[in-house]
Amino acid sequence: MIDLHLHVLPGVDDGPDTLDESAEMCRLAAADGCTALIATPHLRHCRWPEQDPVHLREVLERLRNDVGSSLEIRLGGELRIDSSLLEDFEPPRASTCIPLADSNYLLLEFSRAGVGPGAEALIHEIQLLGWRPILAHPEFIPMLANDSALMERLVGMGALFQVTAMSLTGEFGRMVRRATIGFIDASLVHFVASDAHGRSGRTPGLSRARREISRRWGDQSAKELTEDNPLAVLENREIGVPAPTLTR
Repeated sequence: MIDLHLHVLPGVDDGPDTLDESAEMCRLAAADGCTALIATPHLRHCRWPEQDPVHLREVLERLRNDVGSSLEIRLGGELRIDSSLLEDFEPPRASTCIPLADSNYLLLEFSRAGVGPGAEALIHEIQLLGWRPILAHPEFIPMLANDSALMERLVGMGALFQVTAMSLTGEFGRMVRRATIGFIDASLVHFVASDAHGRSGRTPGLSRARREISRRWGDQSAKELTEDNPLAVLENREIGVPAPTLTR
C-alpha cells in the first residue's frame, strides 16, 4: 500500500516534534503494509510558518537515513486553498508549492470555513496551469460533504478526492463515516490515505480501512484506492476515473 497524505516530517507543523517520533511513524506504516509514503506538511497555512522547500528536503533526507531502505519516503505538501493560491504558482514563488513526489499532482485542502475561491473556478484554473488536483478529506469540508453534486461536477472537471482511513473506520464519528461511505458508494473517492499526525492517536496505517473497503466494495476497489491510484501519482501517470454514480 502507498500512503500519499500524512504529516511525518518533524518540527514543521502539527505532526511529530522529533526525528525519533517520525521514524517510529514510518516503522508503524511499514509494519502495517505500506511500502511508500508521501510526507505532506501543511503549506500556505496560517497556523504554521511557511517552510523553505530546501529545508523540507533536508529534513526528509535525515528521516530517510534514519528509516533505511525498507520504506520509500517522498516529499509533497498539503496546500491550503485561499484567494492567493493561484498567484503562488507564478515566479518567483512557484517553487514553494510542492507537488506530490515531484509529479504533476497537487494535494489541496479547502478551508473548513469555506473561504477562498469557488471550487469549480479553482479546479479549472489549476488544470490550465498543467496540474492534476487532489482534494483532501472532503468529509471534513462542509461545502463538499454537504454537496455531493458539487463533488460530482468537480470529478467531471478532472478533480480527484482523497478520504481519510480513520473516517471510514469510524474513529471520527458516525456522521463522518456515513458521509465517507456515501462518497465511495458514488465513485467519488480515488485515494484513501491516513493523514497521520503522530505515533499515537492519528497514527499511520491503511490496513484496517483496506479491509473495510474489501468487505463493502470488493478487493479490486481496495487495491485501486490504496495501491494502484497512489502508485500512479508516484509514477506521474493519469488515473482512470469511473463516472460518479450519485442517486438522483
